[in-house]
Amino acid sequence: MVEVREWSRSDTARLLRVPSTDDDKYSRGVVALRTGSAAYPGAAVLGVEAAWRAGAGFVRFVGDRRVSDAVLARRPETVTGSDVGHTRVDAWVIGSGTDAAHRTADEEEALRSLLAGSARVVVDAGALDLVDRPTAPVLLTPHAGEFATLRARLRLGAPEGDRAADAGEVARALGVTLLLKGARTLIAAPDGGVIAVEAGTGWLATAGTGDVLGGTLGALLAANPGALLAEAAAAGAWLHGYAARLASGSANGEPGHPIVASDVAQALPRAIADVLA
Repeated sequence: MVEVREWSRSDTARLLRVPSTDDDKYSRGVVALRTGSAAYPGAAVLGVEAAWRAGAGFVRFVGDRRVSDAVLARRPETVTGSDVGHTRVDAWVIGSGTDAAHRTADEEEALRSLLAGSARVVVDAGALDLVDRPTAPVLLTPHAGEFATLRARLRLGAPEGDRAADAGEVARALGVTLLLKGARTLIAAPDGGVIAVEAGTGWLATAGTGDVLGGTLGALLAANPGALLAEAAAAGAWLHGYAARLASGSANGEPGHPIVASDVAQALPRAIADVLA
């Protein structure tokens, strides 16, 4: 039986801080996203919005013109382009809103270069198939279906019901940290440690909230370069879930109400203020 550590509000508070007068946009964390597609531009918009709302000091977006235009229409603070060159990036978010079946050779080469780099990388959806013992510190964020596909690719068989053990097995096989989404989110490190996060609400089961989670994780990973990847990921997952509870009106045990993904992103500053208070 795998020992699982329960993540709390106070644990999350340790990874948040109020910026001082000595901080600048770079010291607060630089997040870059290579997400979205012509078919799913909203994934990029939601991820960028969440990265800003979760406290990133600088957010960059790399993608095609149509998607960049959508990002800028929502968040004009974002720096966009076809490449970031040699500029600073503390954490990348890749794969959200993309489909591996439609990935070009150039795009695959660019994504593989990130996985071979030194910056932290959050890998979601259409980039999950590229990960195999990467050089970069990588956080995979599959949902249950994607997780089953990962296990099949690794020839580990179907999940056996012990989600913590199953997640740990994949994390070790790939040499990454793995965040398995669900009502009880599990974060498994390659060394065998597992953290559980239960801050969310059933109202989170709506399209686009995974894209918001990706941007939130990017901001927390970028802002905490000295923290363990699994702990920064757990803090991001906790904030995401708590923001959903605030947005849905279910934070105090009330039944709550339906929300959309952008409601979660917009509730992130309130969630952070609440934890800091």
